[in-house]
Amino acid sequence: MIKSMTGFGRSEVSKDQRKIIVEIKSVNHRYLDMNVKLPKKFSFFETALRNLLKEYTERGKVDVFIAYEDLSENTMCVKYNRELAREYLDSVLQMKQEFNLKDDVTAVALSKYPDVLVMEEQTVNEEELWVLLEAAVRQAAEQFCTSRAREGEHLKQDLLKKLEVISNNVSFIEERSPEILAQYRQRLTEKVRELLKQNPVDDSRILTEVTIFADKICVDEETVRLRGHVEHMKRDLEAGGSVGRKLDFLAQEMNREANTILSKANDLTISECGVELKTEIEKIREQIQNIE
Repeated sequence: MIKSMTGFGRSEVSKDQRKIIVEIKSVNHRYLDMNVKLPKKFSFFETALRNLLKEYTERGKVDVFIAYEDLSENTMCVKYNRELAREYLDSVLQMKQEFNLKDDVTAVALSKYPDVLVMEEQTVNEEELWVLLEAAVRQAAEQFCTSRAREGEHLKQDLLKKLEVISNNVSFIEERSPEILAQYRQRLTEKVRELLKQNPVDDSRILTEVTIFADKICVDEETVRLRGHVEHMKRDLEAGGSVGRKLDFLAQEMNREANTILSKANDLTISECGVELKTEIEKIREQIQNIE
């Protein structure tokens, strides 16, 4: 299938009073540019997350937002720094002896010294947390891919219609070219007869001039190559996959052939047709920028 580079996915997964919310969105980009914003607690999962998301996308500017809530009551605990408390106590007792002070050191007083008692988040089982996080990311990524595929199908149908317009224009040019040559020969013959009046007309000379003119306006090679590029693009669209760069290259080649046809045009209708060709090809190039 064809995928657009524009997409959005969101998921919310909860378990044991823990909730993870994941949002993924993307826009066009030449390569894969991934920006992951996640809580500090999940920082050690970033590499694994990037590798996981690469399973779902190959191109685009992808922004990933992850939020985490832990509603359980035992997320914090008090940590008693025994070694630091011992150092404080030793220092206080030493001061007592040196300055002959009253011994009024109590446990409550000692606990108020800096960093003797500190609040600390309880450690979380990383494996359990990863299982929850992976489930949330994959759920959002599936929605993300679905939206990209849906948009990609619309792009595909639109491109196929534009390619059909190009094919019709190529057919018109192929049919019109012999008529231009015949009209040129007729006009040339009439002009020569008018100039020579009663004198005989040199048919070989007229044939030579017609041949030179035909060589100048001949676009057979261009129309054959252009039609080939159109068919090639249709096959790639039907085959699907990550074909954005390939389609962009084909569109550039198509534009080059259209430019040559337009430069050789010696007929108003073919010139108009050439302009329409370039217009449709430019529309195709714009749409291809959205394809992964």
